[in-house]
Amino acid sequence: MANSNITDIFSEFQTFISHEQESREKIRSTVKDIEQQAREVLAILQSIHLETGIRDIPENCVQARKGFENAKAKYSELMEIIPDGQYYRFHEHWRFVSQRLVFLIALTIYLETGRLATREEVADILGMKTNRKDGFVLDLEDYLVGLLQLASELARFAVNSVTAGDYTRPIAISKFVTELNSGFRLLNLKNDGLRKRFDVLKYDVKKIEEVVYDLSIRGLCPKTTVSAVQDEGNDESK
Repeated sequence: MANSNITDIFSEFQTFISHEQESREKIRSTVKDIEQQAREVLAILQSIHLETGIRDIPENCVQARKGFENAKAKYSELMEIIPDGQYYRFHEHWRFVSQRLVFLIALTIYLETGRLATREEVADILGMKTNRKDGFVLDLEDYLVGLLQLASELARFAVNSVTAGDYTRPIAISKFVTELNSGFRLLNLKNDGLRKRFDVLKYDVKKIEEVVYDLSIRGLCPKTTVSAVQDEGNDESK
């Protein structure tokens, strides 16, 4: 009788393990589909770094948003797989791709409007929530990491904009990234990974400032605009 009880107990364990393995495989498969959508959007938006890419920004943003719709559908499938109350148990599976999509959405919105995408806005585009009680949530850390990735991409874009002959865009990028840096400085970051990623932001700011400075000494941008940007940068360093 004792051996029978032990067998029953371990049979239940095996049922649990088998069910979890099945769930993880479904999660991995769905996340791979989301990652594919993110790669396709990234390929579209990377064209901004080409000499002729700036003129294609409106159309590429339209194409990017179609990719976000596809990713949203896949996230909806993912939500059906995750057992109730176990979001953070499996979160590592989609953490990276969520950060990548935050970056891509934020980049798209910046290219369209010149402003920062809010967490609520990004979550809505992906069919997520910002409050865990309301459902499948866009983790705050994932959102912040995505914004830091955006800053690095814009630093690269500032350099390539000059190559493409657009001398005003780096000034706008400098103002935006400086303000973003100011926002992050308000946070008391405890997470080591996020803190290290934030440390890169100061180099992104410096890189963009160097582009603006080079334009100014060459007389390729309005001095009043440059002065305003430099003043903001000086304020940040205090």
